[in-house]
Amino acid sequence: MGWTPVSWPGDPDPTQRWAGAGGLGPCEGKDASERAGGHVSEDRNPRMKRPHALLLLLLLSWVANLRPGLAEEHPGLAEEHPGLPQFLHRGLEQVRKIRRDGEGLQRRLCTKHSLCHPEELELMRHYLGVRRASVNQCPSGDLELGPCLKQLARGLRLYQAQLEALEGISPQLAPVLDTLQLDVRDFAINIWQQLEDLRLTAGTPLLPPGSVPTFTSTFQRRAGAVLVLDNLQGFLEVVARVLNQLTDS
Repeated sequence: MGWTPVSWPGDPDPTQRWAGAGGLGPCEGKDASERAGGHVSEDRNPRMKRPHALLLLLLLSWVANLRPGLAEEHPGLAEEHPGLPQFLHRGLEQVRKIRRDGEGLQRRLCTKHSLCHPEELELMRHYLGVRRASVNQCPSGDLELGPCLKQLARGLRLYQAQLEALEGISPQLAPVLDTLQLDVRDFAINIWQQLEDLRLTAGTPLLPPGSVPTFTSTFQRRAGAVLVLDNLQGFLEVVARVLNQLTDS
């Protein structure tokens, strides 16, 4: 963080140092006094101080005003929480893996089962009651570490439960779906453990009632899978943005 030199309130004005009787400068005042046969004490008359002494006083005044600002600077998150950089690095890796696997599963559902028309999927979203996880505690500007990470952990817990509800989707897609569900679960646990390490929470994230839909047919499971994966992809975009934002802090 750089500092821009400014004019600090209370700094002495060098032009006023020499203002006085007759408007004489230090040298002129001394010559006039000597011509009058008098003696002027430099200790008692501030007009007699040398220019380099005045510059030194100005410098000391500027440093005195600058020092409190430096002391009040907040240390970076990495200095406050030594384990945070490793958590952020691991979290970004988990985001990339989950997004990659989720996109692959979406393509297979779209190609094989023609589940890729936005209008139809939006109707199915309301019919099946597939909910999105909230991210209102993670704004793009100033964010609070604890509330944001708690919301991300709860959101991942929601998507894990929704992926579990898709069991029986098809023998071909089951292995990929199981791996994805386990990765989402591990990511949620990773965030919650970090919160506990930071002493920002305790216990486990709980799901609100009615947050996981019930799928009663293979078609509903396949359509539900596309909707859950679409919601998860949007959620992970926010997670990646938050982790990168914390990394740059």
